[in-house]
Amino acid sequence: MKDKEKIALFIDADNAPAAKIDVILSELARYGVVNIRKAYGNWKSENLKKWEAVLHEYAIQPIQQFDLTKGKNATDIALVIDAMDILYTKDIDAVCLVSSDCDFTPLVTRLLADGKSVLGFGERKAPKAFVNSCSKFLYLDDTDVIEKPTQEPTINIKGDTKLINMLRQAINAHRDDDGWSQLGPIGSHISNHASFDQRNFGFEKLSDLFAAIDLFELKKTNGSVMWARDKKYVKQKKES
Repeated sequence: MKDKEKIALFIDADNAPAAKIDVILSELARYGVVNIRKAYGNWKSENLKKWEAVLHEYAIQPIQQFDLTKGKNATDIALVIDAMDILYTKDIDAVCLVSSDCDFTPLVTRLLADGKSVLGFGERKAPKAFVNSCSKFLYLDDTDVIEKPTQEPTINIKGDTKLINMLRQAINAHRDDDGWSQLGPIGSHISNHASFDQRNFGFEKLSDLFAAIDLFELKKTNGSVMWARDKKYVKQKKES
């Protein structure tokens, strides 16, 4: 996303941890200015006391939704209506959704169709449909990973077939005759079709992730330009 983007933040307070709000705003500050901040829920409920305690500190506007029926559809619908209103009445570049609820997936796809970037924050219980629909999604369970990546894989990354295939496809899309591809274009390629962030896997930089997987090799040219190559491609080329 471009510098100084205007960001609208929508929080599903029923499905988001209040303790992570500083992490969320710190991350959003990397992209631009959060000039719209709203949180939705039944503020008379004891379950939202932690959110209520941080509203004024972070200039978040609470939007009241009573529990008229069992479930949380009223909150979801109110959030969606406000997001669509802002889409057509305010000059914004990006929308941030804080929730672990897949009900917002259609909203994400609609915002993307209108050319808006969508940043998602939620817990690892968030459905894949919601996670994958966002331009970028970060897991709030791993606060330390977001702020200070561990450089240790949080899962068996080599056994993550989807991840490995995505990395290979990105390399193949930009490789030269020897199979090397610059990391810059690789990262851009991935961002164009997946809500990927290497910090969700425990790594600060994309190069750190590649270095941790022995299926790839890295090199540096001109002192700072990083390249990656798929060892499988090299093997196939030698055998052909």
